[in-house]
Amino acid sequence: MNAQTPQSSPGPQAPPPRRRRRSPARTTKPSRASKATQPTDGTRLQELGLSPLQQRLLVIGGSVVGVVVAAVVLAFVISALGNDFVPERATAAAIVTQPRPDAYKGWNSPKLFAPIERNTADPAPLTLKEIFAVRTLKEGAITLRLGATKLDTTCSAAVWGQELAGQLTGAGCTQALRGAYTSADGRYAAQYTLFNLRDTAAANALVQSLTAGYRGGWAQPLTQGGRTVFSSTGHSEASGHAMGHYAALVWIGRTDGAEPGPKDDFVSLSLAVRDAEKAVFRRVVAVSPTPPPS
Repeated sequence: MNAQTPQSSPGPQAPPPRRRRRSPARTTKPSRASKATQPTDGTRLQELGLSPLQQRLLVIGGSVVGVVVAAVVLAFVISALGNDFVPERATAAAIVTQPRPDAYKGWNSPKLFAPIERNTADPAPLTLKEIFAVRTLKEGAITLRLGATKLDTTCSAAVWGQELAGQLTGAGCTQALRGAYTSADGRYAAQYTLFNLRDTAAANALVQSLTAGYRGGWAQPLTQGGRTVFSSTGHSEASGHAMGHYAALVWIGRTDGAEPGPKDDFVSLSLAVRDAEKAVFRRVVAVSPTPPPS
């Protein structure tokens, strides 16, 4: 019988090879050249067509990221106003060449204008003499003198911008009255535009739609002494006011086109030009029921 060779006990086993950990991919920092090609937030806001004043207002209201998002949303809202209103490309030339304000705020009609809610309650047409009866307006230290006036029965002739012209037609606009003013010292310019519309709903809709749409359509500036009251390059500000079935646009600025400084009282300037609204108040009184004698 063959002798069996004793089996040797197994030796210690080698540990399994370690798996090499994969180091996370390093993120390469953009070079200075690539940084230079990336648009800054200010550039993006400019591309969206926001004025320096609007950019400052957005920056004050939130972070840089929020600013860009808000600006994109604003551009979307503007483009949603109408199929044929594309603010950035289709109307880019008009925005550059047509005078318009750099800031705008719209106000709905107060309840006191309820007696003239519809033009059927106030059918008499407006006249230039009625609205611009006072040729010299004063408010605080500001004195305004009336220059050019114009009445259009085709309201689209008093504005630029296809969307605005179409909205006026849809609002049943029958008259557009404009009056241009210059301050006694020659420092300020102002223009008052009044639209005679179908009803209060149309007036409210107009002044509110211009909150986003004023960049793509606005009142045509009148000409005084061979030059327009407002230029396409100067700074100006505006507001819209619904009053019953009327809608007014107040447009103010410095004659040199500069932004207002600490000594420029744009509040008094706006109040002065709104003196033309006294004629609308008189119409409210005229159609209001007379209280019985006590």
